[in-house]
Amino acid sequence: MSALAPTDYDALDGLAMAQMLAEREVSSQALMQSAIEAARRHADLNALTYERFDESLALARDWQPRGVFGGIPFLLKDSGLASTRFPSSIGSRLLDDTSYTVDATLTGRFEQAGLIAFARSTVSELCMGPSTEAVRNGGATLNPWDRTRSVGGSSGGAAAAIAAGIVPVAHGSDGGGSIRLPAACCGVYGLKPSRGRVPMGPFRGEGWGGMAVDGVLTRTVRDTAAAMDAISGYETGAPYASPPKAGSYLALIATGNERPLRIGVWRHAWNDIAIAPECLAAVDRTAALCRDMGHEIVEVPLPDIDYQAFVRAHGTVLAANIAMAVDTRVKLRGRALAAGDIEEVIEDGYAVGKGLAATQYVEAIQRFHAIGRAFEAAMSGCDIVISTTLTQLPVKLGELALTGGFWNFRAKVSRYATFLAVINASGQPAATLPMNRTAQGVPIGTQLIGHFGREDQVLALSAQLERAAPWAHVRPAPG
Repeated sequence: MSALAPTDYDALDGLAMAQMLAEREVSSQALMQSAIEAARRHADLNALTYERFDESLALARDWQPRGVFGGIPFLLKDSGLASTRFPSSIGSRLLDDTSYTVDATLTGRFEQAGLIAFARSTVSELCMGPSTEAVRNGGATLNPWDRTRSVGGSSGGAAAAIAAGIVPVAHGSDGGGSIRLPAACCGVYGLKPSRGRVPMGPFRGEGWGGMAVDGVLTRTVRDTAAAMDAISGYETGAPYASPPKAGSYLALIATGNERPLRIGVWRHAWNDIAIAPECLAAVDRTAALCRDMGHEIVEVPLPDIDYQAFVRAHGTVLAANIAMAVDTRVKLRGRALAAGDIEEVIEDGYAVGKGLAATQYVEAIQRFHAIGRAFEAAMSGCDIVISTTLTQLPVKLGELALTGGFWNFRAKVSRYATFLAVINASGQPAATLPMNRTAQGVPIGTQLIGHFGREDQVLALSAQLERAAPWAHVRPAPG
């Protein structure tokens, strides 16, 4: 079978492709050829790295159907998720071409789900920037909706590839908003799972003090639900575990939540951080749709936390991880860190990390855990909370590149992604909905935040909203 016509391929989500495979209307090889052709058409976006086109075509040709997706094209994030097929750089010249001899548990689960990776997606350096502009990648990854604006980060390449129609499903990870932020910038759906829901082994038990989790970005809610069914589940020996899920997420979203929900709304940010009127209007529209569907809407106060102290704690954990990553690589390659090995903010963060005391790291972790308790207490009277994903529209390229000092950079990020990293600290599930745009077509993300372990409620409400205000058919104009 030959590749699909671009418009035919572009119209399909992952489960639609899987159905065509099951009915023998298309082959995995033909879908892979379509994905590769789409990747070449959109090469100017700079969304992919470590392309393995010929090898992946051969793999698709001989692929034995498996899993819910059967054998469709897929992207692994360049985040260091171990794969014997793909090296990784984590967006850094220092870590370029890191290779692996064993697959990560999650890599295996993706393959068993019928997802065939053919490249990695681009990231910011060490996945620590909210804009995918890594020097290692030769320039910024471009936003298909507006090439002057950021795709977000760190899963920026994944979000851009989905928005452009290269793939319907892509791997992402989120340690401070890195699934939800690019999903908001690129107008796709992104769910951050609860801490412990998706495995991180066998090489590590946690990331960034428990803040980092893996998941997917997709065009449709049902693709995320299907992927989460396939990849979630406790891994023996993991330090964290989410409550067991009751049944299939994919089956649940077809029926919806079992009762009307009580939904809280946050219209203000900590420390009087300004929220753009377009972002507040998107929150209000989402809340109004929920009310129209029979849910109760209440405005609720923010959790009582010291936001600036959290920003400091988050930066402390990031700096410690920079120091560990850089020192490990320097030791392995047997030469000292040289000028130009890492970007400006990361270099300053390395100095910060080397100067930290162990007590500062412990204090940061304790603050994360306290935030989890504060958020659950604040949400005790409702099922889900609606917030804006970002406090502003997607920033222009260059505004959040990794330049300047570490702490000044973290302060800028904290005013832009105010409602994101705190949810990593609390460990709760949260999703970005791509149902709103400006008159010029710039995506505006709205976030649904659920109780710990309640991805089912977040996904079910997301699917309801997707039916009420469909978004998958709204696509960026050709570049």
